Amino acid sequence: MIFTIYGDYIRHYGNKIWIGSLIRLLKEFGHNEQSVRVAVSRMMKQGWIDSEKKGNKSYYFLTHRGETRMEEAAVRIFKLNPNDWDGKWRMLMYTIPEEKRQIRDELRKELLWSGFGSFSNGCWISPNDLEKEVNLLIEKYEIQSYVDFFVSSYKGPQEDKSLVEKSWPLQEIEGKYQEFITTYSKQYIVHQSMIGKGQLTDAECFVERTKLVHEYRKFLFTDPGLPRELLPEIWNGNHAALLFEQYYKLLAQSASQFFEDVFQEDNDMQWKDKSYDADDHPLMID
Repeated sequence: MIFTIYGDYIRHYGNKIWIGSLIRLLKEFGHNEQSVRVAVSRMMKQGWIDSEKKGNKSYYFLTHRGETRMEEAAVRIFKLNPNDWDGKWRMLMYTIPEEKRQIRDELRKELLWSGFGSFSNGCWISPNDLEKEVNLLIEKYEIQSYVDFFVSSYKGPQEDKSLVEKSWPLQEIEGKYQEFITTYSKQYIVHQSMIGKGQLTDAECFVERTKLVHEYRKFLFTDPGLPRELLPEIWNGNHAALLFEQYYKLLAQSASQFFEDVFQEDNDMQWKDKSYDADDHPLMID
């Protein structure tokens, strides 16, 4: 939840917030001060955030690593339509020894998060241009001598879509999208009516939009973001993205107003990105 609030709000306000303000925001979800401080401490140990003192107040901001991961996530969350494909496959092969098993396990998690599919043991593929991400992972884990990376074309004997079937559980992913659509389409209609009647407070809109993003961002760990040429003709991910966009924008103004009401009390509003408009998200491209 803290990641979600950083990604959807704080990153537009200088990536920095007073711990008291963060505690106040998370109170809306039923989290107490102690649980927030424990979570923040854990995030610091993991290298996602750091802190600075101003007087007797502690402010927490994203590290370079945190900013990089947040930007990667944001681009994928708010990419509402599949990319066009250049027809190339990116293939990463590795033979990491058993004594480096922890690194191997961490690398697998990172590859899944980036959108790679497990084509076979030690071989991962993606149709997306992830060369930058791969090079960063190789450098991060210092595994230059254990990996080989290729950009290639598939020459058959089957079609490119057959590689998708071998590497990703598309039916399972589509089922998760259907669950999202079923749940949030009903909530969208209810909240649309309530907002029209003035029955939803700014704080409630903040909670609902944060929950929406928090739930939708889980697809980062399952949906590889395949280009349109490799997706089924009817793909639930497209319908879920449209629902997400409409619901997000419905709650946007009131949610951001509540965040600013809390933020401006003990933080500097000059940190806000002047080009940021909650109603017209900079990464939400139709």
